[in-house]
Amino acid sequence: MEKYMLTCLHKKIFGFECPGCGGQRAFLMLIKGDFVDAFLMYPAIYPLVLLALSIFTNLLFPLKYYSKLVSILTIVSITTIVISYILKQFIL
Repeated sequence: MEKYMLTCLHKKIFGFECPGCGGQRAFLMLIKGDFVDAFLMYPAIYPLVLLALSIFTNLLFPLKYYSKLVSILTIVSITTIVISYILKQFIL
């Protein structure tokens, strides 16, 4: 499956990773059951998966507090992406 993954156009052009780099690999690790490695590769994988699951669940079974749940998960996902990107680029 790794041979079908997309390359990061941002990294190819500019030479440094974008905020989404590692997401594909982390998702693949998550599918394989490497939960810790998936988190270490891309910490936002878990909030993003929860966000996707809540959106999909709402399509099948409308949730009472859907908009609040999606808002919270979106904020957590974006915050995690930004913090991990800053840490990866400037500190680690």
